Amino acid sequence: MAHPFQSERLIYRAIESPEDDDFFVQLSGDAMTNMNSSINMVTPRTKKECTDHQTYIKEKCMLGVVICLPANTAAANAKPTPIGELDMTRQFERHAQHRSAEIGIEILPEYQGKGYGTEAIQWALDWAFRRAGMHKVDIGAFEWNYGARKLYERIGFKPEGVIRELFWHDGRFWDDHKFGMIDREWEEIKKAREAGKQ
Repeated sequence: MAHPFQSERLIYRAIESPEDDDFFVQLSGDAMTNMNSSINMVTPRTKKECTDHQTYIKEKCMLGVVICLPANTAAANAKPTPIGELDMTRQFERHAQHRSAEIGIEILPEYQGKGYGTEAIQWALDWAFRRAGMHKVDIGAFEWNYGARKLYERIGFKPEGVIRELFWHDGRFWDDHKFGMIDREWEEIKKAREAGKQ
């Protein structure tokens, strides 16, 4: 049986404070990462804003993890290297019967483009459907984040709608793109992936 907090190359661990405070300042304080994950006005983030974001994920989300690369076992006292965060927000308490959630993910720029985001999202989908009993998982991407939109479709999310001209960014209005996946769709994707490995 696979370890519930590991995937092929990554480890997922709980968010700790104050140990992870500096990491969240680095992650949430990065302007480019922030522009692709937040609709807030683009301004430099204070340490408090970054740690408030960290606290929100840790305390209010159904799932909040630090995405890590395993420790280099050759080094003494080596620890896993944090490269991002993944969170899953639940529905409001009185909407719990709908069994749906939404994924949010941020990866440090130097670790983007290496397939870690794909792997982490696939792990989160498996966790949502197998461990948390979700029926549906959503994810969103801003129109200007073309790479994320293509990635989500490649993973198997279905486009579910576009909210037109919702966000002002970089001198013009942009759309918000919504994607979703249902538990039975994930089962089919998972079976196809496992069959391809044999």
